[in-house]
Amino acid sequence: MADSNEMTINLVVLGKTQTGKSAAGNSLLGSSDFESGLSPSSVTTRCSLGRSGRILGLIRRNGCESALRVRVLDTPSYPHSALGKERVRDMVRAALAQHFGEEGLHLALLVLRADLPLCPDESNDTVQFIQELLGPTWKDFTAVLLTHADKAEEAGYCEETYLHSASSTLLSLLNSVQQKYIFLDNHNSIIKEERNIVLRKLLNFIQKNNYQVLLKHSKE
Repeated sequence: MADSNEMTINLVVLGKTQTGKSAAGNSLLGSSDFESGLSPSSVTTRCSLGRSGRILGLIRRNGCESALRVRVLDTPSYPHSALGKERVRDMVRAALAQHFGEEGLHLALLVLRADLPLCPDESNDTVQFIQELLGPTWKDFTAVLLTHADKAEEAGYCEETYLHSASSTLLSLLNSVQQKYIFLDNHNSIIKEERNIVLRKLLNFIQKNNYQVLLKHSKE
């Protein structure tokens, strides 16, 4: 039984190869649980669950400080350099049921690169994949994580000018998920203060969704 003075949030990272999914998962956990790095092929070939330690100073419940624990499910990319769509989908679906079937999933994080444009075909494939995994209410439980934001900043884009110049495809996607998006600086994402900013934003999304969860079912 979880400590009443603790809260756990369950997250899954989804996205294409080399978007920084595993690195983003490590940043959220404050660890190096997931293998991550530049590679000519997809690095992640199986689902794995990472758990953070107790994180203090982010939430208060009933007037008292509560500890936060973060659980992140890292997943193979889609498209994948070695695995077909059905194989990736079935692996992720099974892992979601295994790890979050009892407590439910708070948020799916769709990881996109801020330094690369999002094209219509790519977006359509990604949305279809997430719909197949999460069902018709996927928009309520999905947030976009824009990695490599430091590269966009180096090119002269702040968050406001970036969104002003972004493709209609990306803007449409952000609208569909009710503007739940976060920019992640890959240089600073492992710094505690930066991590806490990102976690506070995720907690805000979850709170606005009334702490609802997806995929929860009773054990047979």
